[in-house]
Amino acid sequence: MTLQLDFNAAKRFELEYVGEDGKTHTPLILHRAVFGSLERFIGILLEHTNGALPVWLSPIQVRVINFTDRNNKASEKIVEKIKKEILNVRIDADFRNTTVSDKIRDAEMQKIPIMVVIGDKEEEKGTLAVRKRGDKKPEFGVKPEKFISELKELIEKRK
Repeated sequence: MTLQLDFNAAKRFELEYVGEDGKTHTPLILHRAVFGSLERFIGILLEHTNGALPVWLSPIQVRVINFTDRNNKASEKIVEKIKKEILNVRIDADFRNTTVSDKIRDAEMQKIPIMVVIGDKEEEKGTLAVRKRGDKKPEFGVKPEKFISELKELIEKRK
């Protein structure tokens, strides 16, 4: 914790007091800062990016979403494959019994950068449907090896 002397806040809030001389004055504000510089930097970063952090910095980098319960095993396999290929990747899965639209909306609200959807077609063809945060449509037919190499590059090169 630090104590800080703030010369600007009183002006912004139009604070004034009447001094011993009978004139109005703008006070100086003394306040404590509970957070240190690292915490303030993170707060500024989150505010600046609106929480949409780049892939390499995001708390959850990839979310795998099943289309139906039939696709759970294939979805679990791709999660394990990605974890095996990219050490320390932050990946999770959403296998809830709800619509894919709900799962995508939840992932978007959580600012997860990449969503991988596994449905019957993807399972049959051995491909992925990859949707990046903010995109309206996913990219279909993505080979898992290509996806993993691109994800690895995004994380390692901090793109």
